[in-house]
Amino acid sequence: MPATLVHVGENLRRLRTLNALTQAQLAERAGLTESSVARAERNETEPHMTTVRKLADALGVHPRELVEGSSDVQH
Repeated sequence: MPATLVHVGENLRRLRTLNALTQAQLAERAGLTESSVARAERNETEPHMTTVRKLADALGVHPRELVEGSSDVQH
C-alpha cells in the first residue's frame, strides 16, 4: 500500500476530530457519502483528487494537509 494512503486516512481522521465532526457531518459538508469518508479514513480506497479537495474545503484546510499532514498540529 502506498504511503500516501496511510497519510490521507490518518490526517483525515485527525482533522475531522479536531473539528469535532462525525463522519456523517463531514460527508454532508463535503457532499460525499458517509461510507466514502469512512473508507478513506480506513485507507480502504485512494480518494480521487476531487474528493480530497472536497474534504479539504469542508475541513477548511489546503488539500496538501490531507496528503502530507502538518507538522504544527500536535496529536
